[in-house]
Amino acid sequence: MSEKTGMGRREFLKSTAGLGGFVYLSANEKKPEESADAKPNMTYRVLGKTGIRLPVITMGVMNTDNPNLPRAALDAGMVHLDTAQGYQRGTNEAMIGEILKGRPRDSFVISTKASLPKDQNTGMYSGDATEEAYTKKIDTSLKSLGLDFIEIYHHHGTWTKEATLHEPILMALEKAKKAGKIRFIGVSTHRNEPEVIKAATDSKIYDVVLTAYNFRQKHSADVKSAIAQAAGAGLGVVAMKTIGGNVRGAYASQQLDISAAIKWALQDPNVHTVITGFTTFDQMNLDLSIMKDLALSKAEEEHLRKATLLSGLYCQGCGGCVGQCAKQLPIPELMRAYMYLHGYRNLGAAQDLLLSLKLPAGLCDDCSSCPVKCVNQWKVSDRILDVVRLREVPADLIA
Repeated sequence: MSEKTGMGRREFLKSTAGLGGFVYLSANEKKPEESADAKPNMTYRVLGKTGIRLPVITMGVMNTDNPNLPRAALDAGMVHLDTAQGYQRGTNEAMIGEILKGRPRDSFVISTKASLPKDQNTGMYSGDATEEAYTKKIDTSLKSLGLDFIEIYHHHGTWTKEATLHEPILMALEKAKKAGKIRFIGVSTHRNEPEVIKAATDSKIYDVVLTAYNFRQKHSADVKSAIAQAAGAGLGVVAMKTIGGNVRGAYASQQLDISAAIKWALQDPNVHTVITGFTTFDQMNLDLSIMKDLALSKAEEEHLRKATLLSGLYCQGCGGCVGQCAKQLPIPELMRAYMYLHGYRNLGAAQDLLLSLKLPAGLCDDCSSCPVKCVNQWKVSDRILDVVRLREVPADLIA
């Protein structure tokens, strides 16, 4: 399919080399520690063959509707803002667009994401997932952000090889890249990450992978191996969910050493940047301080070892629960909504995800006991019944 773009990757990279000395590497660029644009207390890595040079921590804007926070992040040197078309019920991209006005175009990097409806059990797209529908998604993002182009556009939330390689969406992304609407094509995945990363790597179409990766993952070795293969093939690697589902809130330090969790992911040199979802200025300053020294101490390693014994809110995404459920409920997605509610404290995102699942009215009414055995030892039915209460709350009370 990549032959249809009419432009190879090497030629495309050459065509973007002049878009800004800060963002894009060129043959004559100084080493990171020598760059005139570099912040003295930040660590930088290059996002694979994209040539984009970024601080190792990126701001994920999903959970904040305060424009002063991403504005402060950019001013502090956090070049990369990550959003999605659906965040904050479709308003997040527009908020970012407002704060970007007047800033030099080569002083920031934007990544956003979109998906199309899919079967929440199989992960497969229907015939409605067309090239035209996805092209409209891309154009909507450009309009909302007020940009002529977006650096990275992620095919959002796939967990199967088939969906990752869904041809109509890839065609839309490749045509948008050829037209200059986007610079690089990415894919994001919250579960079954090794399969998705391998599919993206083998496709020769994707430039970036955005993957869940944290110390709690029981399959972290498999994710690490897939990441290494992707980076070895030149793909940029962005990690998310690095805190791993903190029960008292993402940055609740009384339960988890946040710095240690983030640094754990950055011990992997194949991870080029991690997305953190800070929502306060204190949390932003914590993330800025992490970039001064990425070393993980013995005490921090021991702390994380003990923390793996706590299940937290992180769903492993293994999918075993789906086969055990008599009603074949999309339990991994329900557990993600539960994490949005109790971990992110983002009621809107939790409700939006719930409503998108088109769940039956009485989810667990017919089961005298839940047959699902979760690898995290969660009482799955209790969590489902807790989070689905959000379906009954008027949206205008949450927004």
